[in-house]
Amino acid sequence: MVGDKARGEMNAFQRNESKETLFTFISAGDDPPKGDFPVQKKSPKLCGSNYPLSIAFIVVNEFCERFSYYGMRAVLTLYFLSFFHWDENLSTAVYHAFSALCYFTPVIGAIMADSWLGKYKTIIYLSIVYVVGHLIKSVGAIPSLGNQAVHVILSMVGLFLIALGTGGIKPCVSAFGGDQFEEEHTSERNKFFSIFYLSINAGSLISTFVTPVLRGDVKCFGEDCYALAFGVPAALMVLALVVFIAGSGLYRKTPPQGNVLLEVCKCVGFAIKNRLKNRSRQIPKRDHWLDWASEKYSKQLIGEVKMVTRVLFLFIPLPMFWALFDQQVQYSALQVCLLAWGIYVLQPDQMQFLNPLLILVFIPIFDLGLYPLINMCKFNFTPIRKMATGMILAGMAFGLAAVVEVKINESDMPQLVPEESLIRVLNLAKNPVQVTIQDQDLFQQPVEAFQNPVEYSKLILNGEEQSLRFTLQHQGLSLDFNYTVKEKSVYSLIVFEAEGSLSSRLITDLEAKPENGLAAVRFINGLSEDVNLTIDNERFIAVQKNYSASEYSLLERDKYNNGKCITEMGEFTLELGLLDFGASYTIVITNVSGGAVKTWKSEDIKANNVHMAWQLPQYLLISAGEVMFSITGLAFSYSQSPASMKSVLQAGWLLTVAVGNTLVLVVAQAAPMAQWAEFVLFTVLLFAVCIIFSIMGYFYVSVDPEDLEEKEEKRETSSRGNMISLVTKKTKL
Repeated sequence: MVGDKARGEMNAFQRNESKETLFTFISAGDDPPKGDFPVQKKSPKLCGSNYPLSIAFIVVNEFCERFSYYGMRAVLTLYFLSFFHWDENLSTAVYHAFSALCYFTPVIGAIMADSWLGKYKTIIYLSIVYVVGHLIKSVGAIPSLGNQAVHVILSMVGLFLIALGTGGIKPCVSAFGGDQFEEEHTSERNKFFSIFYLSINAGSLISTFVTPVLRGDVKCFGEDCYALAFGVPAALMVLALVVFIAGSGLYRKTPPQGNVLLEVCKCVGFAIKNRLKNRSRQIPKRDHWLDWASEKYSKQLIGEVKMVTRVLFLFIPLPMFWALFDQQVQYSALQVCLLAWGIYVLQPDQMQFLNPLLILVFIPIFDLGLYPLINMCKFNFTPIRKMATGMILAGMAFGLAAVVEVKINESDMPQLVPEESLIRVLNLAKNPVQVTIQDQDLFQQPVEAFQNPVEYSKLILNGEEQSLRFTLQHQGLSLDFNYTVKEKSVYSLIVFEAEGSLSSRLITDLEAKPENGLAAVRFINGLSEDVNLTIDNERFIAVQKNYSASEYSLLERDKYNNGKCITEMGEFTLELGLLDFGASYTIVITNVSGGAVKTWKSEDIKANNVHMAWQLPQYLLISAGEVMFSITGLAFSYSQSPASMKSVLQAGWLLTVAVGNTLVLVVAQAAPMAQWAEFVLFTVLLFAVCIIFSIMGYFYVSVDPEDLEEKEEKRETSSRGNMISLVTKKTKL
């Protein structure tokens, strides 16, 4: 009985667990167990490789999102110029401010991902914000919806939400993709970042070619269809969100680690505060200034903060690369606004497609050809060296951009200075005319009838304005005319016959090339009756009789042979021919014959004669530089960051882009200068920064986060030894 009772009591103890305190030896550097950690599931592999199937959804999502972003951005500058009618400086400033904001907001996304929601939920929630921003931006581009103030407000709100969405998910998507790989598949993970970047540029390539076509070739509301050009990227962002959610069941989802950024800041602050309190020489020095936080924070956290601060310090010179890169992409469209390539004419915003196209070509060439070849030559082409090489190539590209800018300026008007003006003579009479100007030694030879002036001549004045006597000698007769000429102005002296006598007019010409690659045209009516002109079925110009001149009209580059000229005698065909980009024309209506108007066309300002081929070398260099710099930097920042701060350090990498865009704004506003001079300045700055970065990189030693953790554990074990610690464990009796 007693034995049975004892056995029953033992069974009761066996059935019920109790807590008992046991003595266990643990290392001083180890943290007590904090509960069970979730085991990350392994995603199915792609075609028997070591690539998880889940990355296919991430790559497709990135392709659609980048199509959405770059498609919208491709037409943004021209949207400001033509829809809002802002000037080039304001349009460029807002563009760079938006770009900078897109790379400041990754900090917000990184904090949300690593400290609060996790990467997966952060991507979903901010993608919804992204979609809403696109929709508001598209609605704001509908011309019939309110006045310009409404359009500007809607567009700015939409751009802010887009910046918050695209920036917020940017560090999370790349880090989330890296999380899908097991630690032993480091090589595959590095190649994933190349594939990831490939998808970015594939989306950019297609969108920067398609959305300008939607803007320019599709007409809605009677003008360029910006609403459609912004609406299609919005649809692609919706698709990106749907694709990402579809792969939910395959993802390895790393849970957030608490408020990591706050802990890092507290650790840094405590280390600085503790070091300042212990400045006595009697206190032993420590290996690193962050070691002064060891009284309060764990060795593991301190080691991770050391890693992050070392990488962030290395990132300090990098914004200069992005300052040049973003300027090169932005100004390439404005540098040569419309470029002929065979029988096809590129739109200015389509020019940007060359960069992603070259990226798609260079990535496999570099990964499969150039880098293995360099390794065969026994050259240690480290990530730091790759990034420095990319900076050198970008600097060379910007130097070539300065050369192209100088080439473009060759066809521009001479720079006007005080007490000087420019003048030319248009002889619309039937015979040669000798022109003499008071106190000026110009026009030594007679001006032939309808002679196209080669260039303007310089007038030297004795003040801000001066009254000059113009003497015209024609068939033995001499006539004098007095005109007031102002400094820093451009004039045409029109000589013509009226009522059997010689007469003249002094009219004002354009002082500079038309902006944005447009062509400028004005008309002089040589008929004895007023005329009404129609150029493109939308533009109507009224010109009075007897050699009166119209104002300049700005037109896109095209052949205009279907115009109309309406007079008292009837309606006649008006053929203007090709109005080339960047040129200014004066068209004289001479007479009406055979049902058509006879005209004479004079080119006041020469057309841009820079061929597309001039820009190819700089695109080759900047694209090769981007592959070496950006892809390497993306993989480098992931590999050098501890597991709890992947998104934070990715955000730090993207923050260099934001600082670069801000730097462009500061330099452009602080020291306005000629465009070519600004290119040269940034080129010199980038080469100087490249030298600094190379020196910093020489002393940088790459660290594996896991190796660092093991090293810290061993160091703590050797320094403090083993100790007896009480740990509560569950046992069975």
